[in-house]
Amino acid sequence: MSAAPRRSGARSQARRLAMQGLYQYQITGHDGDEILRQLADATGFDKADRDYLAELIHGVLSGQKALDDSIGLHADRPVAQLDPIERAILWIGTYELKFRDDVPFKVIINEAINLSRRFGADESHKYINAVLDRAAGMERGGRSPDTKARVR
Repeated sequence: MSAAPRRSGARSQARRLAMQGLYQYQITGHDGDEILRQLADATGFDKADRDYLAELIHGVLSGQKALDDSIGLHADRPVAQLDPIERAILWIGTYELKFRDDVPFKVIINEAINLSRRFGADESHKYINAVLDRAAGMERGGRSPDTKARVR
């Protein structure tokens, strides 16, 4: 008998699938429901927290403008110029920082770094870390955006 997936592992899978779905959104423009239908066939879907996956997809897509504005406060270039994988990861991380107080910011940043190491460009994890660290300071720690440093 196999055990049910650990909650954290199921959420990690949900984040991975959400990243893939949000990448797909940037390429195809499909809506959240269509993306979720297509992700149902993806490897690891059966191990993912499906409710969390749906929340991430729909939450990011419905709040994309606000998330882009938030990311823009901490990034060194316009959000539209970010690599689509980096943008998807930053959308997820920023969404979680803003709306999921039950998830510790260190977990959010660590998960984003892991995704960027696995799927992003070389060294993109450093950029993701820097942007989300500053966003966490503002969203969870009360620092103002005028304390941001340029990402290198």
